Amino acid sequence: MASLAQQFTGLRCPPLSSSGLSMKPKQTQRVGAFASPIVSSVAISNAQTKGRLELKKMFEEAYERCRTAPMEGVSFTLEDFQNALEKYDFDSELGTKVKGTVFSTDANGALVDITAKSSAYLPVQEACIHKIKHVEEAGIVPGLREEFVIIGEIEADDSLVLSLRSIQFELAWERCRQLQAEDVVVKGKVVGANKGGVVALVEGLRGFVPFSQISSKTTAEELLDKEIPLKFVEVDEEQSRLVLSNRKAMADSQAQLGIGSVVLGNVQSLKPYGAFIDIGGINGLLHVSQISHDRVSDIATVLQPGDTLKVMILSHDRERGRVSLSTKKLEPTPGDMIRNPTLVFEKAEEMAQTFRQRIAQAEAMARADMLRFQPESGLTLSSDGILGPLTSDLPAEDRIVVITDDCKSNTQKKKNKIFLYMQKEKLSETSSCDLHIADNCSN
Repeated sequence: MASLAQQFTGLRCPPLSSSGLSMKPKQTQRVGAFASPIVSSVAISNAQTKGRLELKKMFEEAYERCRTAPMEGVSFTLEDFQNALEKYDFDSELGTKVKGTVFSTDANGALVDITAKSSAYLPVQEACIHKIKHVEEAGIVPGLREEFVIIGEIEADDSLVLSLRSIQFELAWERCRQLQAEDVVVKGKVVGANKGGVVALVEGLRGFVPFSQISSKTTAEELLDKEIPLKFVEVDEEQSRLVLSNRKAMADSQAQLGIGSVVLGNVQSLKPYGAFIDIGGINGLLHVSQISHDRVSDIATVLQPGDTLKVMILSHDRERGRVSLSTKKLEPTPGDMIRNPTLVFEKAEEMAQTFRQRIAQAEAMARADMLRFQPESGLTLSSDGILGPLTSDLPAEDRIVVITDDCKSNTQKKKNKIFLYMQKEKLSETSSCDLHIADNCSN
């Protein structure tokens, strides 16, 4: 209608005439006005039809060329495409390490893009050296780029099976070899046991600890799920053999224990005769007589399993792996361990220092007395300050030195002072000093 309105714009009708001939020009003029848009519309329709026909013809020719000669005029052939795949394809042999990007995870594993013909699969049991329920527990999430090793192939879709666990095992064995070379002490969690010993988890590997290499006389059940100090004895990746020793680790730890030193410990268990205290992986005995100067009738009224306390090393038998402890020596006043244990722990270092000074003074007195004896007494002073018999088959640490006044003959009957001097390592559990004086003596 708009086009019709434009056609009639500006037209003026002449005045009506009574003559019949005067109507002819008006009829001619109206016919001319309607003829112009009709002709234009037909011309446009013909042009569109012609364009469609040409396009159809072009597609028909292209289809015919693809059907009869698909590679005509194409410089990149199928052979070139196959060569390109071989050039950029990676080695898919078992054991080959490949880089890949995780793009999907589920409850069973993860899909990994390794730029192969199809995606690779990482099962959840191959995602970590430790046992996990979901790959995300090992930090495997979409977007993670990591190095994997090919361990298999799924024949159904020719996809590859990957593993992170194998790589982590290699690193764990390498780490154990390094720790063995450095001769360091590590912590291992006991996860199993058999007739010969216990199985401990170290750096993600399962190692064997023979009972002969466990320092304390504890059962496998008591050690289960506990962490114990260990040292490496044998690391053989080819034979999957990892042997560990708790005894060697404890020997290193015990070498750092000095008589009179104060250490922090945890109460492990209570017995009628005392409490067993864990001091850095070593079990020491706090005898009931060494808890306080006041009599302790019931240990449970003073200590409970799980309590943390400060104790003083009273004696240390390295061969037997026994350590005797004391809180009695740390009491500022007798009975404080029962009435006010907090005060005892606050003053522990100060009281221990006083104890060590008493030991040093006693040693000085003993050495001064040693020098007053004559060679005919049958005693001699060694290079390390130990006074003992001129000939002794006993090692220095097991030697008990007896110092006596001049007794010229067996028939002489008189009271003599006998000094028993013992090394610090052999200090008895009930002594307050390593110098003992006994008024005893008859030959």
